[in-house]
Amino acid sequence: MVENIVELTDHLPQGYVSRPATMDELEAIVETINIATRDLIGGDKFTVSDFKIDWGLQHFNLETDTRLVLSPEGQVAGIYEYWDTDEPHVRYVVWGRVHPDHEGQGVGSHLLSWVDQRAACSLENAPDGARAYLHAVLPAVILGAGVLLEDNGYRLIRHFLRMVVELNGSSAVPPGAPIWPQGITVRPVDLEHEVPEVVQAVRDSFKDHWGYVEMPFEDDFQHWRNIIENDEKFDPSLWFLAMDGDEIAGVSLCRQSASDDPQMGWVGALGVRRRWRRRGLGLALLLHSFGEFERRGKHRVGLGVDAGSLTGATRLYTKAGMRSDPLHQQYLYEKELRPGIELGTQTVEE
Repeated sequence: MVENIVELTDHLPQGYVSRPATMDELEAIVETINIATRDLIGGDKFTVSDFKIDWGLQHFNLETDTRLVLSPEGQVAGIYEYWDTDEPHVRYVVWGRVHPDHEGQGVGSHLLSWVDQRAACSLENAPDGARAYLHAVLPAVILGAGVLLEDNGYRLIRHFLRMVVELNGSSAVPPGAPIWPQGITVRPVDLEHEVPEVVQAVRDSFKDHWGYVEMPFEDDFQHWRNIIENDEKFDPSLWFLAMDGDEIAGVSLCRQSASDDPQMGWVGALGVRRRWRRRGLGLALLLHSFGEFERRGKHRVGLGVDAGSLTGATRLYTKAGMRSDPLHQQYLYEKELRPGIELGTQTVEE
């Protein structure tokens, strides 16, 4: 359990208040987070519903895992989340924004000081001998925040893309009909009986993704149950299973739309288990998902991907007609807290 963290007063000018966030402040917090990128990407990226899903996850504690800074006028000047919710406790994720009107006031530096103090608590639970580190995800369009991270010991290590395909025939390689490998059929999930099997299929499919750290199955299961129960865009008819007999060979778990674009269908998780790879199953699942979104009247489909995917996912998505949206590129910064044995996936196992 995390003990109460001593209040930090460094960096903040007189009149600013720093404390944990509360659920009652969520609308004002989301407004601050959106305003940081609204003018840069042309719209809001996050919704209150998105945050309710995340903040409702098991083991996430607003009291110990959030830090809110309020201006003397009571405006949300900045908000950071700290994620250390799963075993093994070696990767801690930092996420947040500073309101543009309060940049240069020490708010970001204060929040990063809080992160360092919070991380010291996390290290107490890290396995002996394992490398432990902080990860901070940042939109590429917010340049100043990257400089602040680097000044505080973080380094840029990876890029993540949003890839999009237009469904109106304007893409360079128009999506076509899926060609299924021999013996494979596709159908929606049986939500009442198959969620544990789907979660295991996702775990198996993502073991070869860079940075993957295997957590206890029950933690993973609760994460997906939280999405099923609380995501207003969840639709079980958009969870597609590629079946080889009674085995799940691959999945395409989609949601009705992206949070920031109601006309964009969203592929939340696309994965193929090792035994069924290199047979065109990933492409078939993707094209099947495109076709269903088109039948539902969506204008485009998007997904997120590691630009340096170890499994060649970016090549697959390009083959399917998808193109990177530069306004939604994400940077991943890392700050090593303790050297040791790396538990996260770094290379693909053959």
